[in-house]
Amino acid sequence: MQKIKRHKTREIQVGPIKIGGNNPIVVQSMTSTKTRNVGKTLKQINELYTLGCKLVRVAVANKEDLEALEEITKKSPIPIIADIHFRADYALSAMEKGVAGIRINPGNIGKEEKVKEIVEEAKKKPNLAIRIGVNSGSLEKDLLEKYGHPTAQALAESALRWCEKFEKWGFKNYKVSIKASDVLTTIEANRIFAKNTDVPIHIGITEAGFGEEGIIKSSVGLGILLYMGIGDTLRVSLTGEPKEEVRVAYQILRTLNLSSEGGIEIISCPTCGRIETDLTLIVKEVKEKTRNIKKHLKVAIMGCVVNGPGEAKEADIGLACGKEKGVIFKKGKPIKVIPLRKAVEELISLIHQLNQ
Repeated sequence: MQKIKRHKTREIQVGPIKIGGNNPIVVQSMTSTKTRNVGKTLKQINELYTLGCKLVRVAVANKEDLEALEEITKKSPIPIIADIHFRADYALSAMEKGVAGIRINPGNIGKEEKVKEIVEEAKKKPNLAIRIGVNSGSLEKDLLEKYGHPTAQALAESALRWCEKFEKWGFKNYKVSIKASDVLTTIEANRIFAKNTDVPIHIGITEAGFGEEGIIKSSVGLGILLYMGIGDTLRVSLTGEPKEEVRVAYQILRTLNLSSEGGIEIISCPTCGRIETDLTLIVKEVKEKTRNIKKHLKVAIMGCVVNGPGEAKEADIGLACGKEKGVIFKKGKPIKVIPLRKAVEELISLIHQLNQ
């Protein structure tokens, strides 16, 4: 199995979660609820946790959101990152509520003194991390004037500039995210940044979009960055349910052999004239009934014996479907031939057994 050589970064901590260094790539997401609605927010956080999400960001848009942080941080099963824009005072208050991290775009906080004030307060909190966010909307005026528009070089230069300031202020427990809605700009900006620093990098394609379009855009952008070895933590930013972000993130990581967790990976053959059953329905049923499995298992569902155990011998378990019968196999070796309907049920049962 081919392994990707990751860009070497230093290790930081977001609460108990270690990021960078030799640690696994951390999947995170963001709640879509109003943070002030504690019950709904915690419900969503717990759903994300069951899917393998390691960190979750919550929006802090007003004082009610800010006050809700204390209860949320106490009851959440995973560390909470407060998402702060414009308000340095909210960042300072959030740190007192028990959050594990603060996400700011220094460019929209205001005066540099305000950013430094946040950093100085963070230094007093063990394992409290700051994420420096850089995007086209928060780029400094002098860089916009220098480059004309938010180019990759401008974004990378902004990030490196803020890193230099954080280091000068004596704070090292931070990571950086450089995002654009344009995939190639994001890739190039992160490449430039990674070439010049060992700071841990959070990757994502911002405003990727809805459904298929957002998934494809994120998969292409993140896939290329990860193949280049760039990325210590990531979020797939989709319009819709946050749960889908986590599922897609793990699918991207598994595809590149960068994760040993995150649930079922289904290998299924393309449809062709040899198939004698509704393979699509079978794949959908298996996927739906194994959706909450955390362990990474490779499951093959093949449409005929031609593409059966032989082509899917790397799978932990699989099913080759005939017209009326199915062959269940493990690591390419047939173990049982039974009627197709029962074979599907048996496959799902065996998957759950392997998860124990």
